[in-house]
Amino acid sequence: MWPSVSILCVLVAFANARSIPYYPPLSSDLVNHINKLNTTWKAGHNFHNTDMSYVKKLCGTFLGGPKLPERVDFAADMELPDNFDSRTQWPNCPTINEIRDQGSCGSCWAFGAVEAISDRICVHTNAKVSVEVSAEDLLSCCGFECGMGCNGGYPSGAWRYWTERGLVSGGLYDSHVGCRPYSIPPCEHHVNGSRPPCTGEGGETPRCSRHCEPGYSPSYKEDKHYGITSYGVPHSEKEIMAEIYKNGPVEGAFIVYEDFLMYKSGVYQHVSGEQVGGHAIRILGWGVDNGTPYWLAANSWNTDWGDNGFFKILRGEDHCGIESEIVAGIPRTEQYWKRV
Repeated sequence: MWPSVSILCVLVAFANARSIPYYPPLSSDLVNHINKLNTTWKAGHNFHNTDMSYVKKLCGTFLGGPKLPERVDFAADMELPDNFDSRTQWPNCPTINEIRDQGSCGSCWAFGAVEAISDRICVHTNAKVSVEVSAEDLLSCCGFECGMGCNGGYPSGAWRYWTERGLVSGGLYDSHVGCRPYSIPPCEHHVNGSRPPCTGEGGETPRCSRHCEPGYSPSYKEDKHYGITSYGVPHSEKEIMAEIYKNGPVEGAFIVYEDFLMYKSGVYQHVSGEQVGGHAIRILGWGVDNGTPYWLAANSWNTDWGDNGFFKILRGEDHCGIESEIVAGIPRTEQYWKRV
């Protein structure tokens, strides 16, 4: 007697699964496999001395969470260039060039937000005001509305918190820049280096302190930066482009697969490996590379990763969900004219 159709399907699926070679994440075998496919991007080692437990913790964005009100479409009559890079469009805004490091903490949801907010403050004040908005303040003081701190969060909650409660300034780890600099140290991606190893240990959510570090002035309350509005950007390639072109970088989120961890250059598109988690980043431009349209994005995994911390990802096909959860907002600029 022949086996049932359902049993045949299981047998075929099992046979197919066994025919697909498995390449361990972060391995040389996976790098070689990706590069042999000769796709639109090149792979290499970004995490030489790293446990996967650390990498999984980096992907701390809950996808499909609460939504912000969507702004009205405005791209219809806008002429947009084929290539756009916020770094060259606003050269007097230094934060646009900056790559931060979230350390052993699932705080990408907060980093993507404060990075884009910092950029937009500069853009909307015509480069009169340049400030590093504090990831520490957002990560530690925004409660359940934002999620679970180092254990993951919602980009939409981050932008809403900025408009409703405000965020103070704060630079990189051990920088002593601003009111509340980041307190979680970066780790060492290389085999030999001076930073702590990327073991996945630590990275607990810092305590919410409504005080600036000693020696900083003005006070915590006086140092707050606010948005006038925050919103979701319509799920449209042209609308996202128009938003960046008009107002500056945005925050996006997508599904990270194991092959993304190995990105070095070119236009990333998923070709191998399993899902690692949801991840938030800052999108600062777009273009076309050897006929492949891309978004230009900044990661928060140090300059050791990728193309000096930046990467390109396939544009126009909602690849890995990159166009589905774009959020942004407009700074309350009148607060700055009193300070300048």
